[in-house]
Amino acid sequence: LWTLRDFSLELEVNGKPVTSDEYLEHSLTLKKGADKKTKSFNEPRLCIRKFFPKRKCFIFDRPAQRKQLSKLETLREEELCGEFVEQVAEFTSYILSYSSVKTLCGGIIVNGPRLKSLVQTYVGAISNGSLPCMESAVLTLAQIENSAAVQKAITHYEEQMNQKIQMPTETLQELLDLHRPIESEAIEVFLKNSFKDVDQKFQTELGNLLVAKRDAFIKKNMDVSSARCSDLLEDIFGPLEEEVKLGTFSKPGGYYLFLQMRQELEKKYNQAPGKGLQAEAMLKNYFDSKADVVETLLQTDQSLTEAAKEVEEERTKAEAAEAANRELEKKQKEFELMMQQKEKSYQEHVKKLTEKVKDEQKQLLAEQENIIAAKLR
Repeated sequence: LWTLRDFSLELEVNGKPVTSDEYLEHSLTLKKGADKKTKSFNEPRLCIRKFFPKRKCFIFDRPAQRKQLSKLETLREEELCGEFVEQVAEFTSYILSYSSVKTLCGGIIVNGPRLKSLVQTYVGAISNGSLPCMESAVLTLAQIENSAAVQKAITHYEEQMNQKIQMPTETLQELLDLHRPIESEAIEVFLKNSFKDVDQKFQTELGNLLVAKRDAFIKKNMDVSSARCSDLLEDIFGPLEEEVKLGTFSKPGGYYLFLQMRQELEKKYNQAPGKGLQAEAMLKNYFDSKADVVETLLQTDQSLTEAAKEVEEERTKAEAAEAANRELEKKQKEFELMMQQKEKSYQEHVKKLTEKVKDEQKQLLAEQENIIAAKLR
């Protein structure tokens, strides 16, 4: 597409009026001959005809009178040259109707901000006396775009997780089941907005950030669960602690009375909803913190024989060991879940990247076919 501004010549060839397109084609007419001067004249025209087989030309008259050119940006449309306004309208209509979207190699669409960055980098190289290179300008643009794509993907992940998660979850699996599809969406957001991610540098950065964000949600989930369980333990077992302080159980048979009441309260705690995945661990920690109180009640209960006390001590130790084993098994299962999630996350990144590479290869092949077709015209 050629545009000739401030055009003052007559659109004539050999005294006959012609269109702007015909004027352009006449300008690209080759001379006959093989001498150096003729070759120098023909070479740029041959290149233009070869690399731009489809050509369109628009001319623009001077937009206003010479005295008004210095304040051109402030002029109203009716103050502009009528022919210029008509030419601009025709040009705009053609661009909107027939012009293709600007793309880089691989089908990457060049929008306004991207074009601005490319132009600034390219012109900046010229201004600095460097050799302007479109590939360097594209790589600079890729750095900016990919960094923004990472942030956009992370923002999407955080927003979706905050909207959909209801803390505390009852299990780690519940949180991971929510995490996985949102992680996949975040990867898609990144790949949609990124290009030329050499060695997957930015996708690796995204992966690390997603792991950090996931772990932050896991920690927050545990903290919310711990806080809720702590409040619940205080509400349920608080009255029992007051009875201990008042000496209610400091009498013969008081130890078993204490155990009976504690078991009833433990049942009430276990039946309470919304405790989250820290419920059992917090109960164990609470019982461990009160072990000295239980031991004192056991030793001071005069109704128990020494043999009975020893049996009770062994039972208490066995219960504590069993609770510790359950907690250990739970942590082992959670560790295995996290390892499985790590592998699934890796596979998701590979899958999405593979799909994008295939799409880019198809686009590149289509571009090459178009170039070949253009050269054969």
